[in-house]
Amino acid sequence: MTSVLPDTPHALTSSRHAAWCVEGDTSMRTLGYFIGTFAVALILGIGSAWYMIERGSPLTTVKAGPWESWLSEGNPHADPYTKAHLARSGRLPLTSTAARYFVAHTDNQGSSLTSSCEYSIVGSPLNARWWSLAVYDDYGALIDNPSGRHSFNSEEAIRRADGTFHVTLARNARPENWLPSGTELGRGLMLMLRVYGPRDTDVLGIGQIPAERLPKIERGACE
Repeated sequence: MTSVLPDTPHALTSSRHAAWCVEGDTSMRTLGYFIGTFAVALILGIGSAWYMIERGSPLTTVKAGPWESWLSEGNPHADPYTKAHLARSGRLPLTSTAARYFVAHTDNQGSSLTSSCEYSIVGSPLNARWWSLAVYDDYGALIDNPSGRHSFNSEEAIRRADGTFHVTLARNARPENWLPSGTELGRGLMLMLRVYGPRDTDVLGIGQIPAERLPKIERGACE
């Protein structure tokens, strides 16, 4: 015959301790889950905001090959992401009804532009009053070089018989139109094409530059 012993103080203390441990573990798991969820949400929020400011979206930008352009640049009623993008870049552009700005961080194959490589930039005639092609570093600053050359424009660039132009972006001098990328190896680069007074516009008056008219950026030899 089995006898049932009454609960002892030691048994009661052990059961209370076990219950407290279970509740403590549950609380810690809940706290950890909350912190983890908050951290993920924070990272996703900051990451998506950074991407929208840095690269834009189909609602704020148009892309053609390596080139991208913000549609509401210079417009006082631009969306918040466009305003933040311009504030970050430090530029004060004209509105897109007067000028269009195209930026490239990669070549036509999608590789990041770098001073360690040489690039062939071939462009077609643009139906606009004036254009310029300039190179900057990743921070948007001009690159020091012995020749003091930072850009070419429609008035000074040497053109071929068919109206096209060929610019070579390289560290060392090249024939025709040479755009120096500086003496430092491994520097990130950015190209900016400014097109003033586009003659073709849409119903909103925004200048239209056909994608096939934008310069092609082909990578050559790398050091």
